[in-house]
Amino acid sequence: MNVDAENQKQPLLGTRVLVGRARHQAAALSDILRLLGATVIEIPFIEIRGPSSWQPLDHAIARLLDYDWLILTSVNGVQALFARMRKRGKSEADLLHLKIAAIGPATAKAIEKHGLPVDVMPEQYVAESVVASLRGEMKNARVLLVRAKVARDVIPSQLCDAGARVDVVEAYETVLPESSRTALREVLADPARRPHVIPFTSSSAVRNFLDLLGKENTGLLEGVKLISIGPVTSATLRDLGLRVDLEARQYTIPALIEAIVQNW
Repeated sequence: MNVDAENQKQPLLGTRVLVGRARHQAAALSDILRLLGATVIEIPFIEIRGPSSWQPLDHAIARLLDYDWLILTSVNGVQALFARMRKRGKSEADLLHLKIAAIGPATAKAIEKHGLPVDVMPEQYVAESVVASLRGEMKNARVLLVRAKVARDVIPSQLCDAGARVDVVEAYETVLPESSRTALREVLADPARRPHVIPFTSSSAVRNFLDLLGKENTGLLEGVKLISIGPVTSATLRDLGLRVDLEARQYTIPALIEAIVQNW
């Protein structure tokens, strides 16, 4: 066997990567890492579930004709919105009058799978860029923002400042998967299984990770590279006292994988 050729095909051979995405989303990252030769350890830092009450979202769905813009900030939000619309007897046709903005190509792709065009997707996949892209069209605009329960208020507050009327509706929430607590601590404490790399794909994943690990156990991260998908996630890592060893050039899973490959 040509070892050099094999290493080119699988540049992550011998690298252990801890993937903490929610179980239903882990495959998008884990499958590619395995193809590249990595040993993948899946321990979810996040569990996705519906909001405590569907009433606000149901009310917004019943009033879709009242809006000019729909803003979706994540794939989870897209999935939750369309699933709830189906339950309320609505279809994609009920959104055709709206202009749609998405944060990031994954969110845009999820929307387009439903046959709907995305009118705005900023070059940088963060809330501030969405605001910058929309600011000139917000005077008297009626905006529906569908997002997670816990999220930054940059978009609604700044769009309101630009003259829009914004309804913020929670479509899902991220919770702590308690079953991951022991598994995470055990794998980090075992030199034979300890990951070389932990990629973080959201701020909520960072917060949950530290909660599951416990601040008193951060010494277990010695020698483990922490990789962030983008500037907001990096800021959360630093705010919580964790380092950022590497940040992906773009706020996407492919860019995150590229960063891992190029540095191992």
